[in-house]
Amino acid sequence: MKRASPIWHPMTQHALSPEAIPIVRAEGACLYARDARGQERRIIDGISSWWVNTHGHCHPSIVEAVQAQAEKLEQVIFAGFTHDPAEKLTRKLLKIVDPSLKYVFYSDSGSTAIEAALKMAIGYFEHTGKPRRRIVALEGGYHGDTFGAMSAGSRGVFNALYEPFLFDVKHLPFPTQGSEQQTIQTFERWLVKRGSEIAALILEPLVQGAAGMRMYSPETLKALADLCKAHGVLLIADEVMTGFGRTGTMFACEQAGIAPDLLCLSKGLTGGFLPMGATLATEEIYKAFYHQDRSKTFFHSTSFTGNALACAAALASLEIWESEPVTERIERVEAQHKKAAGWFMARPDVAGVRVKGSIFALDVRDDVNGYLSALGPQIYDFMLDRDVLLRPIGNCVYVLPPYCIEEQDLEYIYAMLWACLDSLSEQCSRAAAAGQRKVA
Repeated sequence: MKRASPIWHPMTQHALSPEAIPIVRAEGACLYARDARGQERRIIDGISSWWVNTHGHCHPSIVEAVQAQAEKLEQVIFAGFTHDPAEKLTRKLLKIVDPSLKYVFYSDSGSTAIEAALKMAIGYFEHTGKPRRRIVALEGGYHGDTFGAMSAGSRGVFNALYEPFLFDVKHLPFPTQGSEQQTIQTFERWLVKRGSEIAALILEPLVQGAAGMRMYSPETLKALADLCKAHGVLLIADEVMTGFGRTGTMFACEQAGIAPDLLCLSKGLTGGFLPMGATLATEEIYKAFYHQDRSKTFFHSTSFTGNALACAAALASLEIWESEPVTERIERVEAQHKKAAGWFMARPDVAGVRVKGSIFALDVRDDVNGYLSALGPQIYDFMLDRDVLLRPIGNCVYVLPPYCIEEQDLEYIYAMLWACLDSLSEQCSRAAAAGQRKVA
């Protein structure tokens, strides 16, 4: 129990983990630590610091915008008040999403953006006199760690302890390649049988992040969206991870040619600079809460809703999309990923190599699949020892860098991952040989 720091870190088993590495600064696609001797250590951020960083750490334009805003207004209650950064950000956001999305509700994380969307969906049907109280989600989904978001997510190791407290959600089978029709037909059966009870379908468009970067086709997404529209079910698109270019387009929904009724954003919204969430809604949903009866108010808030510093960062991040070749950077990263995918596909110890936009992922063959695979910590340690930050999801290894990453740094990540897999294979071979000798 002896520890240097009293900080309780997220998603960390402190009984097994070494002390946290102090980071003193960051720039571009790299983090910089300082060791006990005062020597600087450069670590390539291969996962965009948990998928949030898009343009690179400490991008000068965002730094300048936040510094300038801090001199004028840092925070004000957002009930009954507003400010220029929020007004400008909202208008710029609405210009880049589908025109059917008309209103933006701000919060402070992806999980709170999901909570707001779920409450909006249920409230919409209540306030329009057609109560629907059932939520449908995709099996394997992850939408956050607050209780509503956990309820919408898949049941598993992340939330098993709290399952008795979660509200009931129907989970569709995940549309793996070749089984898409099963998912679509299952949803259609549910809609025909009990569609009048279903308020919303919530899903991560095209890529399920925490489930192990599981990917499905735009055609499947469109088919599910069309069924929602045909049966009056709201579609909630959780683009917390997939938004702002991660899948190759600004939003993943664009690739399916669909517009959700509720769009949830966070992570890349501020370029990874400050915490912020946003839930975008159609005018019809907004109007369900617009009433002379105060009891029909949307009763939801977080203390830092519409925080001026976060709004300034998000506005600056969106302006970078206009002033710099961000799309070209994503295309370059994707091209490198696809080239590397060809190499890794040839390995017998690897399965399911996949690429989508700036996301590269593969599964290392193991007896234990999923988050509790022992391979995850081994790969993490191997890569970090070689100054690369990857954080495998069990036996799923993914590379999801800031878009500004240098070509040589990305090539170095692939090379170290290849060496890591070689090392794991050698360990397995030695263990197998030792086992045979014991038997003999």
